[in-house]
Amino acid sequence: MDIISTGETLVLAGEFDVRSTTEVRDAIHQHLFGEDRDLLIDITDVTVIDHTALRVLAAATRLAGRRGRQVTLRGAGPAVRRMLHMTHLIRVVELERAARIA
Repeated sequence: MDIISTGETLVLAGEFDVRSTTEVRDAIHQHLFGEDRDLLIDITDVTVIDHTALRVLAAATRLAGRRGRQVTLRGAGPAVRRMLHMTHLIRVVELERAARIA
């Protein structure tokens, strides 16, 4: 798992599964406890994501809310969206709205 922090964005690439959740959770916590701004997590280049990873994102969203901030997920493809719906985590995780092309 590659994690790049660019200001208020964490860009994740690679396999986001049970083996990488600790690393991602640490990066999220570092941002939420070290920065006074919202967090955008870009998963566009994530090749694999599992239920454990989605729970990390949901927990980060709840933690940010308690701190008066918001976590938004960018680049969630159809498979990730289906998993969010199936696990009911769609009620917790905020997805970035895609820009409409005129």
